[in-house]
Amino acid sequence: MNSRLHDVWAADRGALNGWLSIPSTVTAEITALHDYDSLTIDLQHGLVDYQAALEMMQAVHGHGKTVLARVPWNEPGVIMKMLDGGALGIICPMINTAEEAERFVGACQYAPRGYRSSGPTRAGLVYPDYFRNANDTIVTLAMIETVQAVENLDAILKTPHLTGVYVGPGDLAVSMGKPPALDHTDPEMVGVIDGVLKKVKDAGLKCGMHCLNPPYMVDAVKQGFDFVTLASDVRIFGAGQAAGVADFRKAGGGDR
Repeated sequence: MNSRLHDVWAADRGALNGWLSIPSTVTAEITALHDYDSLTIDLQHGLVDYQAALEMMQAVHGHGKTVLARVPWNEPGVIMKMLDGGALGIICPMINTAEEAERFVGACQYAPRGYRSSGPTRAGLVYPDYFRNANDTIVTLAMIETVQAVENLDAILKTPHLTGVYVGPGDLAVSMGKPPALDHTDPEMVGVIDGVLKKVKDAGLKCGMHCLNPPYMVDAVKQGFDFVTLASDVRIFGAGQAAGVADFRKAGGGDR
């Protein structure tokens, strides 16, 4: 039950992740046609509910991308349903303590490692030997996005079977009294993010981050990040629309 994301990491490369916030099988499939290593369906800040997420997973299946889900919260029922639906990993927001991290990972693991209930309705159909391989395959990324989480990072990183962490720069900035933003250049923010990366790598775990622009992402991978996300479908769609309309208007579009 290997996946492209696991293969990229086995080759010691940084993975390119796409972000699906639009509840559409069409936009999900279009995204899957491009050279991403993984795709994350966003049920937290995205406009996606469970049924839409299930259909999006079906739409991208077969395109060779590892499907992950960011769940709305550290709630076991939603986590388990997304895994049963076929997500091969979970990004969980607002993990601030070791206890929260343990609860998150436990929901992703079958006993004796965790307390996940057995019933992989779709996952068991599309992935061979699912039950036997799930515990060693499911990716668990705890979001580090508050000052409290940074302070508790050493303890969080000791969570058994945690794959790694995913830095949420927007909420992290808010927690530090700054406006939400991606691709930080503010020295204080850069220092905190660099500190998180070092601790995660020293612990032998994976470190991911949500980004906006490819040059920033390339630098992040060179610094040691294992997993970087390119904006989102909403941002990319909006940027394309804005650029096309602006070019038309600047060229005198509409004038006769």
